[in-house]
This record gives sequence, structure tokens and C-alpha cells, in this order.
Amino acid sequence: MKPLTAISSALVGATFAAASPLPNIVFIYSDDHAYQAISAYGDARKLLATPNIDRIGRSGMRFDRCLVTNSLCGPARATVLTGKYSHLNGFVNNWNCTFDGAQTTFPKLLQEAGYQTAIIGKWHLGSEPTGFDFWQILPGQGRYYNPPMIRMGREIQVPGYVTDIIGDASIEWLRTRDKKKPFLLMSQNKAPHREWAPALRHLGADGARRYSEPPTLFDDYHGRGIAERDQDMTIEKTMTYDRDLKFKPQSPLTPEQRKQWDAYYEPRKAEFQTADLQGEDLVRWKYQSYMHDYLATIRAVDENVGRILDYLEQEGIADNTIVIYSSDQGFFLGEHGWFDKRWIFEESLRAPLLVRWPGVIEPGSSNADLVSNLDFAATFLEVAGVPVPAEMQGRSFLPILKGRRPPDWRQSFYYQFYEYPAPHRVRPHYGVVTNRYKLVRFYGTGEDYWELFDLDRDPQELRSVYQVPEYATTVAELTQELGRLRSILNVPVGVPNDWYGGTQTPAYDGTRK
Repeated sequence: MKPLTAISSALVGATFAAASPLPNIVFIYSDDHAYQAISAYGDARKLLATPNIDRIGRSGMRFDRCLVTNSLCGPARATVLTGKYSHLNGFVNNWNCTFDGAQTTFPKLLQEAGYQTAIIGKWHLGSEPTGFDFWQILPGQGRYYNPPMIRMGREIQVPGYVTDIIGDASIEWLRTRDKKKPFLLMSQNKAPHREWAPALRHLGADGARRYSEPPTLFDDYHGRGIAERDQDMTIEKTMTYDRDLKFKPQSPLTPEQRKQWDAYYEPRKAEFQTADLQGEDLVRWKYQSYMHDYLATIRAVDENVGRILDYLEQEGIADNTIVIYSSDQGFFLGEHGWFDKRWIFEESLRAPLLVRWPGVIEPGSSNADLVSNLDFAATFLEVAGVPVPAEMQGRSFLPILKGRRPPDWRQSFYYQFYEYPAPHRVRPHYGVVTNRYKLVRFYGTGEDYWELFDLDRDPQELRSVYQVPEYATTVAELTQELGRLRSILNVPVGVPNDWYGGTQTPAYDGTRK
């Protein structure tokens, strides 16, 4: 026999469900999808039309300042699940971390509250998923073509293109679920992660188009420190010919897939070899090739977002389903001459976030408040009427979705990156972000220093003003705020060496909280 309290809770839940069905939650998550490559964000370069992702924004809310706690794939996923910073959820880097599935996560709590839960696609956390009634994941980073997958602990091989496969599996799970229960579906794409391999139907989708270059493509890093100058993530020097620029085919391809691949990439390679490009012309060619491939992968993502939205409408459950589109972090599309992420700088720090919930969110609205992937767990729980555990460090932005920002909503945000030196040699750093400023400390490599950026006067973050006398008061105030955030977030005074995860380890961060 169940305890009286459990019976009472069940009756209350049943009564509430009968009066107002609990909303379904569809969380569509991509990997390295830059907000600049979503047309709803109105990037000046007009890189790509994303009509289906834009549908979410048109019928819901677009967030313009969704910040991540640690701009890296695995750590971002761990933060989404737990609502905690990397230093508390234990997943700080991609190299030597395994997610502790025994800890509290929002899918577990939704599952306990009667939700069906499923995760399909990229997982990238080392351990097996917990808290899900169904899971079908890519091992590791996954492959773009004919990927192996793991379905409920069993290895399977699935022919086709990975984004379509994830879309197919997501819709199949929606079709076969128990339709008497509310559900959480996390549909998580590999694309557009490096090496940006498009669906074969999208090869050459933009023909001979030349994409507009970012104004900082040839940034010389003047006005900033050694971290910016000594990284290893430039289009010029770091981007590889065989892998990134497709001088060698992806593996494995079927003979028919290989035929389509060669028909597009072999002429491109031959043209490049004939041109014998040097200097800035070579960088420009690499940038154009990068954009053609990266953006083409997003076409399939957008198509499959549309398929999921269409299914919800066809089944008649769209009005009672909150749909969220986001990415694990931002991504550089040539800004500062870079690709990849990791930095506290805007293109890396800021993730896209679009949310639709008919009857709750004002269609076509936008928001500039500082929200974060740290807040996703608490938001999903509040949407479902489930109490948010005190251990979660994020805060529900459901009131913002309803058009009522709490008066005490955050005005500053803490960021910390650990993984060093490989890959990309981005130095460990932490900092505080406001709507106008970023105060950053690079540490742990024997070359510690601070930088301050004024986003109002320098939106491209090209000059540190940390030493400028005019900003002395700002530096003092932000230093105090940084200390406050580190204290309330329980950031450890020293960073264990194995948190970095590269081939060598920096010294302890000896600063106070």
C-alpha cells in the first residue's frame, strides 16, 4: 500500500491534470549553432534563411542574451541537465570527464512527476543516460553519414544522414509514445559541429555564392593580451585541408554516397589546387568553403525542426506543447579570424534561444535579459509544476516567457572556461558579464592578466580598457561583483589540475572566491 502522502499527491496531480493538462516539452538542441546563422536574429551578413527555426520565434519569443556557463559541448549539456555550473556537476571539460548520472537532473524529476522522457541524438557525456524512458544516442561525437547509435544500451547501425536519422527517431518516438501522459522529448543534433559535413542533397546548395566576410576576419589582436594572440583556432592556420575543407571524403560512405560527394568536392579541390592562393586570398577561400559547408548542415537541421513542428500540429498537440530551440553554445563564423568557441567573447558565449508556447508567450516577442543554459532545468520544472531543488543554481525564466520579468532578475553573469591546452590552446579564464561590460581574468599558465571590454563602445571586443584610467571605477565595481558571484556560486578557490584535461596542466588558480 502506498503511503497516504503519496496517494494524496497522486490525487492532486490527477485532479490538476484533468483540469489543465500538463504541457508537453520539446527541446531541440543543436551543436555549435551560431546565432549569426539563424535568420530570426537578423545578422547583417544574411548568411542563411532558417524558416522553420524562425517559426518558433514568430509564434513565441526570441532571446537575445542567452549566455552559457562554459562554452564547450559536454559541459554545456551537463549544465542543461543539472542546472548547475561545471564545478558542481563535475563535467568541466571534454577530455577526461564522465557525467555522473546519479546526480539530480530535471528529466529524472519530470519522470517522477509522471512525464514520459526521451533523449535522441547527441549525448556526449561518456556515461549512459539516466532519467529517460527511452534513449537513442550517438557514441562520442557521432558521425554525419551512416552513424552507429546506441539504443537503450544496444548498438545499432543506421543508414543515412545523421540529422535526418535524429529527426526520424524523434518523430517515431512521438508517434508511439503513451499518449495518455505528458512528455519531454530532447531531440539533439550533431550538426553543425565540426567537420560540417552537409546532407548530400545540400551540397552546393548556394551555388557559387560568396558570403560576406565579418569585419574582423583579419583581426591582428592588437589591444589585447597573449591569450588572444597565442590561440590555435584560426581559419588561416588551424583549419585542416583533409578534414575541414573536405580534401578527403568522410568515412564511411556507400558507393552511391561517395559518387555524390566526389561530384561536388573534387572540382572544388581541383580549382583550389590550380589557383595556388597565398596570404589573405587563401584565408578568404578557406572562409568561403567553411561557410558553404557549415551553413549547408544547418539546412537539414532547419528542415527537421519543421518536420517536428508539423507533427505536433498534425496530432493536435501543438497548443499544449512548449517548444525550445537552442544550441550548446555559440560559434565563431570567421569573427576574429576564428572558428570554434570556448571564449567569453560574444560569438562564443551567446547561444541562440527561441521558445514557443501558444497561449502563454506573446507571438513575435523578443527579450534582452541575461538568461542562461543554467536556467533551462528550473524553467522546465516550473513549466511542469515540479518544485525546483535548492541545489540548482539556475532560475526559471517562465515569468519572462509570460511577459513579466521579476524585478530582481540577474544583472550580471559568471563565466568560466577550463580546457587547456588542447585543443585550440585557449587559456583558462573566468569573468563577469553585464549588458555593457566584460571583466575577464586569464589565469593558470604563468601569464595571468585581466581585460575589460566595453560593449557599448567596442561591440566587436577589439580593445581591452582595463588599464584606462577612465574605467578605474568600473574595474573596481566589477571586481567586487565578480567576487560576490564566485562566492554565492561556490566556485572553488583553487582549480584541480585534472580539470583542465589537456596534455599538460596549468598551475592552481590561487585567487580567492
